[in-house]
Amino acid sequence: MPEVKVFNMAGQEVESMQLDETVFGVEINEGLVHQAVVMQLASQRLGTHATKTRGLVRGGGRKPWRQKGTGRARSGSTRSPIWVGGGTVFGPQPRSYSFSMPRKQRRLAIKCALTDKVNSNDFIVVDNIEFAAPKTKDVVKMLNDFSVDNKALIITADFAENVEKSSRNIPGVKAINSNGLNVYDILNHNKLFITKDAVTRIEEVLA
Repeated sequence: MPEVKVFNMAGQEVESMQLDETVFGVEINEGLVHQAVVMQLASQRLGTHATKTRGLVRGGGRKPWRQKGTGRARSGSTRSPIWVGGGTVFGPQPRSYSFSMPRKQRRLAIKCALTDKVNSNDFIVVDNIEFAAPKTKDVVKMLNDFSVDNKALIITADFAENVEKSSRNIPGVKAINSNGLNVYDILNHNKLFITKDAVTRIEEVLA
């Protein structure tokens, strides 16, 4: 089983803990992880782009000229797609880009992402992360105590309002709870700060 050190918020080692190898020690499937990231980003696309068809373009209600006798090609509307100012043919219309993956695949992708962080020593377990009040400087101090000056993801077992608000104004830092754990956030941040309770909660769900 993988073993990691447990620190306090000041960056001091207090104990060690064993991680469940069925969650934090799986074989990494890069293709599956990539698919999970694409699924998450695709679901965030609005898909509200739209072009006007000939039925949506203003005007064109009257037939430009009579059907026969003018020597010109017959035409029924000035808003035909072949006319300047006419409608668009086969243009983009509102749609949903989202697609789904089986639950087992989604969970395995999260396991692969977590395993990668453990293997690369970017997985930092903290005994408890809590602040008395929402203060950005408290999160900055914690990051400095761990000598982390880049993108960091803070994971707590339950929603911690003070932790979330304290992290909100720091570029590259994000705080989530274990229920909102996802592949994209794990891979998009260089360091993971996770509480012991969050580790236990994740193992209960994914093991």
